[in-house]
Amino acid sequence: MAISQAVCNVFKMNLLKGNHDFDGGATYKIALYTSSATMGATTTHYVTTNEITNTSGSAYTAGGNTLANPSVTGGSGVTPAYVDFDDTSWTNASFTANGALIYNSSQSNKAVAVIAFGGDKTVSSGTFTIQFPTADASNAIIRIA
Repeated sequence: MAISQAVCNVFKMNLLKGNHDFDGGATYKIALYTSSATMGATTTHYVTTNEITNTSGSAYTAGGNTLANPSVTGGSGVTPAYVDFDDTSWTNASFTANGALIYNSSQSNKAVAVIAFGGDKTVSSGTFTIQFPTADASNAIIRIA
């Protein structure tokens, strides 16, 4: 089992069908998964199988966090278009996560992108933050060239 970082194939197909709106017309969420999950380019939608559980308090709930302020930039000339979100956090958290899934909860929980953490990341009675990379044509979490 493994989590492989990828923009999901179903996202690319649904993008061409006009099923995604990053300018405020859809709700995007991010769910966290254990190392038992198998996810990558062929992931089609959010599932609860191997999603992490919060072991202390109520910091993590199934489905994860809603991603705030999605924005689209670029796309002119040879510059790729890219998407950015605000960083997101879980406070008072105790869990271990190995990766994450960004998905569109407005479109039947269709998968957008899988993020591989490169190993288990553990938080114990603290804050777990997903810090998205610099929003530019070379680093943004989702880039379409």
